[in-house]
Amino acid sequence: MSLSRQNRWGFGKKEPSPPSEPQPAVDEMAVPQAPVENQPVPPSSPLPQAHSQSAVGGVAPGLSNNAMGSAMGNVSSKFTTPSASSFSPSAKLKKDSTAFVDDPYSDLKANIHRRLIEEIDLTQLTEKGGSGLRDQIRSAISHLIMEESTLLTVSERDRMVEDILNEAMGLGPLEQLLRDPAISEIMILGPHLVYVERKGKLTESKVRFKDDAHLLQIIDRIVSAVGRRVDETQPLCDARLKDGSRFNCVIPPLALDGPLVTIRKFSKDPLTVQDLINFGSLTPQSAELLRGFVQARLNIVISGGTGSGKTTLLNVLSSFIPDDERIVTIEDTAELQLQQKHVARMETRPANLEGRGEITMRDLVKNSLRMRPERIVVGECRSGETLDMLQAMNTGHDGSLTTLHANTPRDAIRRMETMVMMAGYDLPQKAIREQISSAVHVIIQASRLSDGSRRVMNITEVVGMEGDVVLLQDIFHFIQHGLDEDKKIIGEFKPTGIRPRFLEVLKAEGVTIDESLFAL
Repeated sequence: MSLSRQNRWGFGKKEPSPPSEPQPAVDEMAVPQAPVENQPVPPSSPLPQAHSQSAVGGVAPGLSNNAMGSAMGNVSSKFTTPSASSFSPSAKLKKDSTAFVDDPYSDLKANIHRRLIEEIDLTQLTEKGGSGLRDQIRSAISHLIMEESTLLTVSERDRMVEDILNEAMGLGPLEQLLRDPAISEIMILGPHLVYVERKGKLTESKVRFKDDAHLLQIIDRIVSAVGRRVDETQPLCDARLKDGSRFNCVIPPLALDGPLVTIRKFSKDPLTVQDLINFGSLTPQSAELLRGFVQARLNIVISGGTGSGKTTLLNVLSSFIPDDERIVTIEDTAELQLQQKHVARMETRPANLEGRGEITMRDLVKNSLRMRPERIVVGECRSGETLDMLQAMNTGHDGSLTTLHANTPRDAIRRMETMVMMAGYDLPQKAIREQISSAVHVIIQASRLSDGSRRVMNITEVVGMEGDVVLLQDIFHFIQHGLDEDKKIIGEFKPTGIRPRFLEVLKAEGVTIDESLFAL
């Protein structure tokens, strides 16, 4: 947008629309326009409320400050607790989540944001960017707040500055949750109910969105940034945030009480094997054994339930891969944080509006075989790509890693059988099991326990076949003894006393493992 002049903060001010051809505000979150200045309001009709604006400050053209003042009511004395009738829990969590609670703080914030958009051309944010511009925007917001005839405490003013800044340049109310390092997961159930996970426990957050349209606008910012879309024809979407956090959303009509959002955060600094030892997820002995598995190029499957730490463990295992090897990663949504330099990363693509152009995991696994990989890392096997993955493991691509959903190592074998059948080939069950037993060397079982902790429960060797049965034997397993006073699980991860058969393979690859690790 061209800039005609500089305003008092040094930003270009937008050209006003010609009076003869007023341009209506285009805002996904706008609701019916408020009356324009000097237009009488019938005595029988209620005054326009401030929540008729956009959640990000958009307002119909021609709405003057006087009209806005009428819409907001007596803003100067509004920081008292609203009456029970206007701010009851039933109203706050109303099933019709498009209804907005009349909150004076939110009204003032919307008014300041509207004025910010009028004063500053926000298109410069994408053109310039950087922390310097963010500081200028913060200063502009502070000036606008000071010009309001509203008494705010220092903490209220600082909070409002950050809230408006997040709306203009970030992900709105989500920003404070994403910045909190103690939060590992964010779960949004409509605009007025948000839960977070801290240390494995769910708690309700005080963060709220204005209405469905506000939340949908934030969702659109996230998915459009990675080239995906979500609308009524495609109401489900997987995406990722800039920091790699996993994002999933479900919007109406599938979501009945407002948009549903789940965000699984990942640490900015990838966890190391020492971190897992400190957390109690692994012991030093088992960690040393896993390092040997990766360096000896054994094929490893990480099994576990949702939220059990499979991706984190996959990241840790991948850190043991030597830097001089070529790694190809394949994911539905990019989450892996490999630290090596020579990594070819690929991600699936959904179909376009016409139902064309979809690239599946299977397509990428097949293509990876033509890319001279020394290691293939598949983020998660969910379907027919399992057959291609097993064939890759059986045809010279040793040292491959993948994850899947299962509750035990034996269930992981059954899951692989089922997913191979989903490839569409009528293969005999015994042939599938033979493929699995020869391709997979080790299954690592991860679980999330009742106290919220995530632990490796089993390190299991795939021994081979006996008749039609795939033989498994645990090398290490976790034994739970009980709970302490704080309901934390007491247990130990110890060897079973069985000497694994692949020790000879480790020795042949030059990996030395102290055999006393396997002693009881």
